[in-house]
Amino acid sequence: MKKLFLCLLLICPLCAAWADVSPKPEMEFSFIYSTDKKPLIDPLRSEQIQCADNQCLESKPLGHYGLQKLYCQASSCFSVAYEYTDFQKLIIAFEDGSVRESNIFPATHKLRARYNVYVDADKLLVEPSSITPDLASWARTDALFSLFLVLVLELVTAAAYLIYTQKSFTILWSVAVANVITMAVSWVLLAWYASDTAFLWVFYVVSEALIIQLMNPKKLSLKDSFMLSITANVTSYSIGMILSFWLAELIF
Repeated sequence: MKKLFLCLLLICPLCAAWADVSPKPEMEFSFIYSTDKKPLIDPLRSEQIQCADNQCLESKPLGHYGLQKLYCQASSCFSVAYEYTDFQKLIIAFEDGSVRESNIFPATHKLRARYNVYVDADKLLVEPSSITPDLASWARTDALFSLFLVLVLELVTAAAYLIYTQKSFTILWSVAVANVITMAVSWVLLAWYASDTAFLWVFYVVSEALIIQLMNPKKLSLKDSFMLSITANVTSYSIGMILSFWLAELIF
């Protein structure tokens, strides 16, 4: 039974790696006006379109599914998706009653991408932005929510694991420290360069195992550290996805 349980833990990440509470594929849009007037964006009537080809012959709205949605404020937008198609298009409505469509633009193969949206009299031009990453994403509600949720789930799971293996509860401190470090690095830095969440999952498991081992060299073997990290991460990713899906409206 114990061996079967461990095998399931190793298999589960293949199903749950895409579905955790780590950074999701995301696009940030900065609006630059070339018009005399700068009408405010109407979030309720604006939409991002997913295109299957560069002519957008087959398309569908990004829609609202869990965290997936185009989120707009008065002068900027960003979208979150569980997966983007290769090509995208914006349809932005403004509070003066006008509606402008953008060119069809390619989605980048990174978790985070920034675009400039040039607003003309009757259309939008979307181009990739060369602005370098900043630290602002770490202060966002979804990042703080993710950190809190991951900490709670992984500490509870780690406590159960330590009871099961009869290890010292002082190891929980290292689990908390490891999670804060890996979450900060992934949200602030790695999300701008990684192409998918599977890479982040491997980073979490390996980094947290090594941090836990370094902080508890006499209490845990390297093998035990990896098993603790895998157990905690599988639990937080699987359950975290369900909770974040239900609580999506409160995150943004």
